[in-house]
Amino acid sequence: MMLRVWLAAGAAVAVGVTVAASADVDAQPTWVSRPGAVAPVGIHKIRHVIVIMQENRSFDSYFGTYPGARGIPKGVCVPDPRNGGCVRPYADHHDSNTGGPHMTASHWADVHGGKMDGFVARAEVNCAPTARCRTDVMGHHTGGDLQNYWAYARHFVLDDRMFESPHSWSLPSHMYEVSGWSANCARPRNPMSCVSAGMPRNRTASSPTPFAWTDLTWLLHKKHVSWGWYLDHGARSKANPAGVFSFWNVLPGFTDVHTDRQLGNIRPLTAFMARARAGTLPQVSWIMPDGRDSEHPPALVSRGQAYVTRIINAVMRSRDWKSSAIFLTWDDWGGFYDHVNPNRVRVDARGYGIRVPALVISPYARRGHIDDQTLSSDAYLKFIEDDFLGGARLNPATDGRPDPRPNVRENASILGNLLQDFNFSQPPRAPLILNPCPANTTLVPKPNPGCSGTVALHTKTWGDS
Repeated sequence: MMLRVWLAAGAAVAVGVTVAASADVDAQPTWVSRPGAVAPVGIHKIRHVIVIMQENRSFDSYFGTYPGARGIPKGVCVPDPRNGGCVRPYADHHDSNTGGPHMTASHWADVHGGKMDGFVARAEVNCAPTARCRTDVMGHHTGGDLQNYWAYARHFVLDDRMFESPHSWSLPSHMYEVSGWSANCARPRNPMSCVSAGMPRNRTASSPTPFAWTDLTWLLHKKHVSWGWYLDHGARSKANPAGVFSFWNVLPGFTDVHTDRQLGNIRPLTAFMARARAGTLPQVSWIMPDGRDSEHPPALVSRGQAYVTRIINAVMRSRDWKSSAIFLTWDDWGGFYDHVNPNRVRVDARGYGIRVPALVISPYARRGHIDDQTLSSDAYLKFIEDDFLGGARLNPATDGRPDPRPNVRENASILGNLLQDFNFSQPPRAPLILNPCPANTTLVPKPNPGCSGTVALHTKTWGDS
């Protein structure tokens, strides 16, 4: 999100998919067929859930012209107060985009009371007072730009009412991804000291574990469900400037992960790829990108799509494919235009936020289905809980580690159920192995071979923190 870093254009470009040997394969398969064992049915045919979260795209910016989806309506023209007139949505084939502000204040400005017409005005706060101001928040990519993402939609499931869980930026969004809440805690070791926050404080060197409330790994560990948190090129540090930013890598900040002594489950992405090759994926995996692979503007769309495709190809080539479900989504809207008013799907004071793209990829996923249920990343928590925890929830009344969260997001009546995206009566479908760098892309300039290009990830201060 607020990327305060410059990375040299010549930085290393690999996603870490070429894995030497199997030194990272350190666990037995999570399910072994035994004589007399009862075959799993329904949701329990899924023995491996993989959540891949990318960065900063609205639904309309990626799937606004996808056939049959709830896409960009005709006649839209968003006011442009700086230059006069208004800006219509347009096809933007540029591989690198700018986006716009995307913190809590920007959510409300973009939504503008449900009018969904504040995107250009809000993006223009970044322009120098006397400079000619051009923004690209009204631009959208096409199927020629996003060939693999659109191919997954055609062959599997596109969720066209996936809303960001909170109406804010990456840090709280990733907190919701694993815990269903974002908060500030007065006493880092006391869950009951936490108070809801749309703009929570991040962990720091002096406060490395400020997130005292309960995340899903607490329940997974109690029920002996294997899990892994995988970081593209590891965690970012002074010694590893190419790693994952702390505001995307939230799990080490949760005190319960330390209490459980489960920090060893936080590993580089190479460990995930090795386990995919060996057919020993954990039951639950979360995967976070580094800045260059994230699609966070100005990072290249081509590189992010190639990174995601390589991960999905690895799962599809694994013997674990036939029992896997991959949930691919983006953490927030990145300031890009979307036309669906999230005020109409309000779940609580923190959300939902603006729509983001989302795909369900599985041998049991319905083919070419467009799901119009109201969803958020809370639905991923719900699916994992129903599959592996017997429906147990991150519920202060029942999870054995009370915190003062205002509600149990997974139980919200407005939240859909991802079970509707699956057909467990069908035979498991064959993998769809794709070229990570499609030859006939319409992105400009044409991506480097292998889609391994880089751009400088410059400093941006959106001014609405």
